Amino acid sequence: MKSNKVKLRGRLRKSLYWPMFMTILLICMNVVIYMDDILSGVMFSIFTAIYFVVSLIVYVRNKPVLVNELINFATQYGTVQRQLLNEFEIPYALLDYNAKILWVNEQFTELTGKDKKYHKSITTIFPSLTKEFLQKNEGSESVSLKLKDQDFRVSLKRIYFEELNSVDSLVTLDESNEYLTAVYLFDETEKNRYMRENQEQKMVAGLVYIDNYDEALDSIEDVKRSLLVALIDRKVNKYFTELDALVRKIEKDKYFVVLKYQYLAKLREDRFSLIEDVKTVKVGNEMAVTLSIGIGANGESYTQNYEYARMSIDLALGRGGDQVVVRDGEDITYYGGKTQQVERNTRVKARVKAHALREIIESREHVIIMGHSISDVDSLGAAIGIYCAAKVLGKKAQIVLNEITSSLRPLVECFTVEKGYPADLFIKNEEALMLTNENTLVVVVDVNRPSYTECPELLKCTQTVCVFDHHRQTNEVIENPVLSYVEPYASSACEMIAEVLQYFSENIRLAPCEADCIYAGILIDTNNFMTKTGVRTFEAAAYLRRAGAEVTRVRKMLRNDMAAYKARAEAVRHAEVYRGAFAISICPADEVESPTIVCAQAANELLNIVGIKASFVLTEYQGKIYVSSRSIDEINVQLIMERLGGGGHLNVAGAQLTNCSLQQAKHIIQDTIDEMLKEGDISE
Repeated sequence: MKSNKVKLRGRLRKSLYWPMFMTILLICMNVVIYMDDILSGVMFSIFTAIYFVVSLIVYVRNKPVLVNELINFATQYGTVQRQLLNEFEIPYALLDYNAKILWVNEQFTELTGKDKKYHKSITTIFPSLTKEFLQKNEGSESVSLKLKDQDFRVSLKRIYFEELNSVDSLVTLDESNEYLTAVYLFDETEKNRYMRENQEQKMVAGLVYIDNYDEALDSIEDVKRSLLVALIDRKVNKYFTELDALVRKIEKDKYFVVLKYQYLAKLREDRFSLIEDVKTVKVGNEMAVTLSIGIGANGESYTQNYEYARMSIDLALGRGGDQVVVRDGEDITYYGGKTQQVERNTRVKARVKAHALREIIESREHVIIMGHSISDVDSLGAAIGIYCAAKVLGKKAQIVLNEITSSLRPLVECFTVEKGYPADLFIKNEEALMLTNENTLVVVVDVNRPSYTECPELLKCTQTVCVFDHHRQTNEVIENPVLSYVEPYASSACEMIAEVLQYFSENIRLAPCEADCIYAGILIDTNNFMTKTGVRTFEAAAYLRRAGAEVTRVRKMLRNDMAAYKARAEAVRHAEVYRGAFAISICPADEVESPTIVCAQAANELLNIVGIKASFVLTEYQGKIYVSSRSIDEINVQLIMERLGGGGHLNVAGAQLTNCSLQQAKHIIQDTIDEMLKEGDISE
């Protein structure tokens, strides 16, 4: 049975015992006196005995009185404390171990309507404060909750029983691991409202560019050009001024927009319908006008918001235009980008980039070229083109190639020592890292994402990096390249390099095998000139043909072996049609040297089936699930692949999935298609 006997403890007990402790000191003094004089010692002994008896009597008589006074004080103190807690202006409740309410103060009763007789679970008032939640969170914890349209910060604090049994406690309590939970409710409704208002009043910067201003004006009569420009101006101004925004035209094809953050949500909900509305402007122009919009918000200053807007518009243009990029702090969101970018007829940009590349190569002693991991024919062909450019300037150039797939082997075998090429033309990551220094130029081809390159660490070894790519940019880009040539309208990286080589030097002469390799890259990425093929694609192919490329020879090098052909046939044979328009299949990887190549070929093959708008072929390789997606014109597969962390072009895209099986990856693609159909990003 637990004892309720009151015991004095701590300093209070020592204070009552102190007079008796003095007796010990008197006895010690008495011993010294005895040594000096016996009579004096006897007298002092009598005095010591009397002092001890008196002290004992005082202790015995005063202890009950003192304990009674302490109890009265504790009772009064507890009453005052309870009264103060009951009238506490902050709603307060005490819960037991099972989250049941033990006690509440007046403010809590006024707020919730539950008085002191209410002993049900706190979950009946706040559903999120479950028993499991309270038991899982140790120590002090704060959570945000809503009650009657009010925002509360709920502070939870555990009170253990052993803490109640303090050193100065009068009554002994048994130790226990159980605890009580104190709940404090802090009303933050006004604070949150002010925070929202402050956030909504923040200024957002925007840049609006007309993508094809010159091309659109060239397609109509001179007398109608001013009318076309006026109609575009009107639509842009009307769209933003309805949202209380400030619009200023800073150049003939550029606008600067400032609006409040509260209207950004309306623009998102509207999905920036301006970019579709502008396309309806027709005054005899054959080419539809397209816009790119970059929005910057949630920066630390107005200047940073403008910088975010500038970075967003660069990203929108780098992804092909006709879309909106919103950078809200560190979050980047894309809207639009569903149409193919119009091919530029002018080659001025290619000539400027060629001259810039020449100057950079001349300033460096060594050139290292790399494409993306698991290189394909386009990546290798573009690398060979850069090698030829460096060679004509007398610079040593090497290509990073870690794995030679079956599709690359016939091309790589053309660049042997017997045919006049250096033995160290192709190197691996380790050797590339050893050779690279501050005086080395690193040229990245057919990729603009650092993590997708053959050797991402190589980009950190030098500050001189050039990028040539035809894929749309994403959030992840190579930082601070000295030269960046990213053109999403180009069919392939080889097409871009072929154009650059024409302006690079008058002395450049391609060997037949070099021309074959670059031509093969164009052939593969255009699916034999069937997709993403424009005027400049054929002009680049014509240049390579004049340089010695042989169509028959290239065709022989690009043939598949029997195992790869059978794997492609199996992928086509077992394809499933999802929602009547999407072909999804799994490509077998057994006994196939390069399953990712076969996967892409199967995706192209599935588009030949009537009714198929987009194809998705999956294969497992090196512990990852590779997805190749293709479409003809109705479905933007790039948007679908970006949802999966990949990217590419409107009609040719891909992604890599980890930590899932082939069947799980297949379901992920189906769920993504369903979600995007529901949101309206794609249509059946």
